[in-house]
Amino acid sequence: MPLAKQYERIIMGIDPGTNVMGYAMLGVNGKRPELIVMGVIKLSKFESHYLRLSRIYERVSGLIKEFLPDELAIEAPFFGKNVQSMLKLGRAQGVAIAAAIARDIPIAEYAPLTIKQSVTGSGSADKQRVATMLKHLLSIPDEKMPHLFDATDALGAAVTHFYESAKPAQLKKGASSWEAFLKQHPDRVAPRRQKPE
Repeated sequence: MPLAKQYERIIMGIDPGTNVMGYAMLGVNGKRPELIVMGVIKLSKFESHYLRLSRIYERVSGLIKEFLPDELAIEAPFFGKNVQSMLKLGRAQGVAIAAAIARDIPIAEYAPLTIKQSVTGSGSADKQRVATMLKHLLSIPDEKMPHLFDATDALGAAVTHFYESAKPAQLKKGASSWEAFLKQHPDRVAPRRQKPE
């Protein structure tokens, strides 16, 4: 059976980088996410930044062709002091996004803080804690845990998207949508307590 038919949807996660780029595929059936694969694309052997970008496009396109993801969740570059590093990281992210756009795959972008908060409950969690929590959440055996956190960071982006996309659309829009949510789900409204006379 083709992999895509084993799952209701597949979420691809990417942690962009110019030396190492992490990727992961998360299979979803109902409310159950399951790790399909995670790994890294090593780019340091390419001296030219443009060759690295070409390799990112090529590998991300290859992964999309192999696993047929339905959605892409990508970590947004965080603000740093080194402008050149930020520019290179932004280009790497853009090339990965372009590979998904070329195949009409919807894209969601998440800040590192959001991913940490979503996976561990704390925005200040370090990469080790994120990896440990993902291992626990998805029951990943020790031998399948990667040595580089780039891969688990990519998986964190995919898991964050799984959680975010499971929320009712009304709640995603903010407090102003509570009224609409309650109208569509009257069964969720608890009966009012009567005041004692």
